[in-house]
Amino acid sequence: MEEARFADQVAIVTGGADGIGKAITRRLAEEGVRVTIFDVSVANAEATAGELAEAGLRVGVEIVDIADENAVHSGIESVTGQHGKLDIMINCAAIVGPTSTKITEVTTEEFDLETAINLRGTFLMTKFALLAMEKNDYGRILNFASIAGKEGNAGMSPYSATKAGVIGLVKSAGKEYAETGITVNAVAPAVIRTPMVEGVDPAQVKYMTDKIPMKRCGTLDEIAALSCWAVSPEASFCTGFTFDLTGGRAVY
Repeated sequence: MEEARFADQVAIVTGGADGIGKAITRRLAEEGVRVTIFDVSVANAEATAGELAEAGLRVGVEIVDIADENAVHSGIESVTGQHGKLDIMINCAAIVGPTSTKITEVTTEEFDLETAINLRGTFLMTKFALLAMEKNDYGRILNFASIAGKEGNAGMSPYSATKAGVIGLVKSAGKEYAETGITVNAVAPAVIRTPMVEGVDPAQVKYMTDKIPMKRCGTLDEIAALSCWAVSPEASFCTGFTFDLTGGRAVY
């Protein structure tokens, strides 16, 4: 039954070479989706594609900087040119930026870089995915926000601001396409145990984990399960919404 829900579907997963994106890519591929990874790292993308190939899973690779409009446009055109359509776009690519850093110590350059990737990148991936999906009047878009976008994390003002922007963008785009066969949603995780989190100041991770009633990080399997449901035909009455994956921290 799981394979049937994604029969003959085509997906793009940004940041698909590592962490959350990699876990989602694997699960979609296991369920029969033809997935193309968008990533900026040639080495990571090829390594992930090779690892999945050894498991009998074929995934494509496009080297795309999601902050670059031309790269996003041509990357999506490459996928639709090869497969004839785009059914699913999951945008996981992001950077954490400064942590344990007061806003007065954040440089404008740091803020601008985070905005370019986390917010402009989300805008560009959503815009061009929608243009591709309009042709078949079907699609599922899932952007990654964060609990930081709902509540704000002290010491992470650029990240919190950009993820709040993702939530607002999803609300707006979801409403714009509500009368079509295309949905636009987001996921707002708390701390998920990924390589990206491993590189964050342990004090910052403790600050975030202490706020979670379950008192633990989320797992990659948990986030892949929710994400794959949200981009399936089963999630047909959900749009403009940000799904909680926070172990009880967010209750709205």
